[in-house]
Amino acid sequence: MAQSTLIWAALALLLVSSTLGSSDVPFIVAHKKASLTRLKSGAERVSVSIHIYNQGSSTAYDVSLTDDSWSQDVFDIVSGNTSNSWERLEGGGLLTHSFELEGKTKGLFYGAPAVITFRIPTKAALQEAYSTPILPLDVLADRPPEKKFEGVKRLLAKYGSLISVISFMVLFVYLIVTPSKSNAGKGSKKKR
Repeated sequence: MAQSTLIWAALALLLVSSTLGSSDVPFIVAHKKASLTRLKSGAERVSVSIHIYNQGSSTAYDVSLTDDSWSQDVFDIVSGNTSNSWERLEGGGLLTHSFELEGKTKGLFYGAPAVITFRIPTKAALQEAYSTPILPLDVLADRPPEKKFEGVKRLLAKYGSLISVISFMVLFVYLIVTPSKSNAGKGSKKKR
């Protein structure tokens, strides 16, 4: 009795999930990414990019992005805008928005998710989606100066095995191609 109830429940769940999965609505997923770049002048730039995906099967209309987490007391806008809008985002489509800021105040900054609003033709109210939040940014942090050979060490750690394999291959080809001195001496004796 319990086994047949479990089977019926699994079948009902499968039917409901397949109905919901094939529904004809947009499904917005947004990823927000920020990276810091230290300039030679000592200033620090924050590059922000937001990728908006429509994982649904139908088009989202009047798509609008707003990212108000960047306070004017802490950041100046260098290029781009913190908001943008598009007429539509097709099902399976991608929109990307980028802007650059310059940090004015030293400290740890926690950015809130960006807000994406869009319209579905079957609903009167605007729909809302949120991007992923960013990891905390340590703006204008005191960083120890990079050591002279630190970059070389990172390259060797990353590509060291590849360099050693290529070196062995070059050495092997060199040994095969160049004749040895003992063979060169025998060849000259035979010619006499």
